[in-house]
Amino acid sequence: MTDETAAANDVTACYTETDSERVLAFESDGQTAAIAQNREGYAMLKVRPTADGDELERYYGFDMALDHAAELLGISSHDLPVPESAGDMGM
Repeated sequence: MTDETAAANDVTACYTETDSERVLAFESDGQTAAIAQNREGYAMLKVRPTADGDELERYYGFDMALDHAAELLGISSHDLPVPESAGDMGM
């Protein structure tokens, strides 16, 4: 299992790899959002309200998933810190 965190602009991002998924979870001012992808890294990205929540939407591109996650947090996607290990998520 891999864990990496990053913080900026009052947002904390935690990247985790489990046995089945890669998950990038964000927290800002009590709000949460998460982006998940299968462990192999070739499937669409799932945006969720929490790391283990129900899927809200799927995206091919990381930028679109980040936009949706930022919307859930009520901030700009440019304010989201992305740990280096999560930088290659998406198709």
